[in-house]
Amino acid sequence: MRMSPALETVLAKAGLQVTPDEFLDLVTDAARRLAPPHPEPATYFTPDQQEALTDVGLDLSPAGPADARPRTRTVVAHAVLRDSALTVAEAARQLQVDTSRIRHRLGVGRLVGWKDRGSWRLPAWQFAGTGVLPGLETVLAAVPSDQPALVVAAFMTTLQEDLPVDGKPATPRDWLLAGGDPRRVADLASVLGTPA
Repeated sequence: MRMSPALETVLAKAGLQVTPDEFLDLVTDAARRLAPPHPEPATYFTPDQQEALTDVGLDLSPAGPADARPRTRTVVAHAVLRDSALTVAEAARQLQVDTSRIRHRLGVGRLVGWKDRGSWRLPAWQFAGTGVLPGLETVLAAVPSDQPALVVAAFMTTLQEDLPVDGKPATPRDWLLAGGDPRRVADLASVLGTPA
């Protein structure tokens, strides 16, 4: 089956070096590995927790077909994150170090990554030129250990009102690239996964 030229154009504009077929395979794989299409939130909690959460107004009813769009966005974001991530060898070349240095940095939390089919993948947002993002270590030290790579990537690439650059909200990544104080980003990152 021939993919539409529109999808090829979108992938090229996004800088994703993947064919439309490969991209759709990534999306399909991510969809299989993420939450089921209509999860029942209540099943994640004990009966006492369910009662407490319901008492404070949380809706634990199953998601329906109308809730599919956010799930679709998550699947696509996951596929893009995975496709744009670097291997250990690619990260080592970019930073001009040995692969063992990259693995060491992953082990001590100075780089973030995840295992995919037995190999490390490192999200591209944390690199800048032949180095890492300025202040990266400070930010990563503040990120709660239970936050997955997709959440951290979304945070680092989403405009934040508290991080203005030239009077406009900036992403944490852009804030750091502009020379902003990494402690401000770390303060925001430290509450990832905490209810607002």
